[in-house]
Amino acid sequence: MTLSSRCLNNLAMSVQKIPKPQTSKPPSQPSRSGAERVAAPLRRQILTTARALLNEQGVAAFSLREVARRAQVTHQAPYHHFGDRESILAELVTEGFDELACSLAKGIDCAAQGGAQAAAQASGEAYIGFALANPGLFRLMFSPDLCDPARFPGAVSASRRAHGELERLVHLVHGPDADEELQDLYWAYVHGLSALLLDGPLGQRHSTHAARQAHARRVGRRFVQLVVGPA
Repeated sequence: MTLSSRCLNNLAMSVQKIPKPQTSKPPSQPSRSGAERVAAPLRRQILTTARALLNEQGVAAFSLREVARRAQVTHQAPYHHFGDRESILAELVTEGFDELACSLAKGIDCAAQGGAQAAAQASGEAYIGFALANPGLFRLMFSPDLCDPARFPGAVSASRRAHGELERLVHLVHGPDADEELQDLYWAYVHGLSALLLDGPLGQRHSTHAARQAHARRVGRRFVQLVVGPA
């Protein structure tokens, strides 16, 4: 197995589930109350359930009442932690962009082993892999009418972090003078292919998750050969 292939395989193992960073509490900070310790995992449980529902049924069928039922909590529990439907959706959008940024960063790190070609290939697979693994969340992340940027600046900051990784990739591959149009070309490739596989005719042609991943990998190799050049 080549270094490039090993890097891609390692990335594929982590693209669907990215561990949340663990931070230690400063010694001087007072310990949380019992209620706070209970609230934290309950909030996480509600978010996890909401994400699964979103990916399964889409945003049109998303309701906090159904989230509560599936999470086996009271109907008021989601409102207690998030306030309203738009707030929990914004939290999911923020998480989604943070995870996407981490996936892209791992792809870019492949340059250390396989060069610019490996980084471009791995980053493309990371973006498309995230979309295929999280269809409902991915659609929501690019639906600003469902998450008001003015109300949820954290979601906007997370989206900028993800786009910043895309910019970093383009500068790594093409140099510091790479312009915005070249960045848009890369974005059009990964986002357009994701949309075609999720909601377009390519999804009908490649009906299983494995088939869509395989097609994305083949297209990615061709893109890298044409835009980046041979290894």
